[in-house]
Amino acid sequence: MGVNKKNAEGYQDPTAYEALTNIVKEERSVRAFRPIVYICSPFSGNTEVHIGMARAYCRFAVDKGYLPIAPHLLFPQFLDDADQFERKLGCRFGEILMDRCAEVWVFGSYFSKGMKAEIQRAKRKGYTIRYFNEVLKEYEGGGQGWQ
Repeated sequence: MGVNKKNAEGYQDPTAYEALTNIVKEERSVRAFRPIVYICSPFSGNTEVHIGMARAYCRFAVDKGYLPIAPHLLFPQFLDDADQFERKLGCRFGEILMDRCAEVWVFGSYFSKGMKAEIQRAKRKGYTIRYFNEVLKEYEGGGQGWQ
């Protein structure tokens, strides 16, 4: 939707036109760019609960202005996590996605084996890692989850 160069009375109004055009451009740029974040949270075990939690973590990222990538919500849709080859394939796909993310966000106070591997990889690659507990409060990482 464009901005009309004329005001309500039908006269040219270049000042209002420029101001409104700048507002529209700014809104478009804000909507167009969202940094991509890799969502790292438990999957194995109680998968039904963990999927619900991962969805909430993704929603949290969206609400904060980010575009979340959660491989553990995507790849189990068509890969069998119980099959070792397919699990490794899914993990490799996740690594490829992680390489394209601005940050890695780790959720929860318990880190599964898969999460630990993702965190170690992110540290090795020098990625920005942020840690959030189950109630979405950020904390300094590397604590309880490593036990």
